[in-house]
Amino acid sequence: MKELEDMKMKEYTLEELSEFNGKNGKTYVVYDGQVYDVSNSYLWEDGTHQGLHESGKDLTEDMDEAPHGPEVFKDYPVVGTLKK
Repeated sequence: MKELEDMKMKEYTLEELSEFNGKNGKTYVVYDGQVYDVSNSYLWEDGTHQGLHESGKDLTEDMDEAPHGPEVFKDYPVVGTLKK
């Protein structure tokens, strides 16, 4: 487990992140600088969440209006960080 902690997370630009839109395989979203892999979630089928949010984007600001909090991301793996 220590080896995993020592590994540097991949940094994604917004442009790179846009490639993970659920149309080409992987589905990633960003919240608060963390990139989450939501590929296996039925809630993100075809890269769209509830017809309102597209994957491959930073959803940090959108979460202010969501009916849930960021705790929804706790069950998804963090695969990187958003490059600033």
